[in-house]
Amino acid sequence: MKFKKIICWPPLLGGIGAGVTIGILTYITFQSILADTNYGLWLAASFGSSVVVVFGYPENEFAQPKNVLLGHLLCTLVGIIFVTLFNITQDRSIFYLAIGLAVGISVMLMMAFKITHPPAGGNTIVVMLTQNSFQFLIFPIMVGAMTIIIGGIIYNRFILRKNYPLKWL
Repeated sequence: MKFKKIICWPPLLGGIGAGVTIGILTYITFQSILADTNYGLWLAASFGSSVVVVFGYPENEFAQPKNVLLGHLLCTLVGIIFVTLFNITQDRSIFYLAIGLAVGISVMLMMAFKITHPPAGGNTIVVMLTQNSFQFLIFPIMVGAMTIIIGGIIYNRFILRKNYPLKWL
């Protein structure tokens, strides 16, 4: 009886699901046939906190597929727009203001569109620090977020038998 309790301990199960999903994204990024191509980047730092939400708290509004995917896409897009419109590499005095403004706009838009996913806010900062382009929006952000959602559905619905997602839209 005790062994079953340990095996079914929610923190252990959440950690396993999160670890497997990040492991898959890491493998695709560094070891797969795609690794040395334009399509090889499937991993972003913000995905580490996304799996905490999706695998640890799947009933939370922030863990729903719409929030995960659209929150990541929106925040990344805001960062790309700021990098594109304001040449912040040339003028460091505007950099400090631009990064704060971009994150603030990302939060405002996520809240306004009801697609808040807190880990996605980090994408705005990463894009602005690394000067990433629109390709970053697809690889790793879109495909990585979709991988997390698929992993979350498989794990929560089919393994844990939880009702996930609670809502799609």
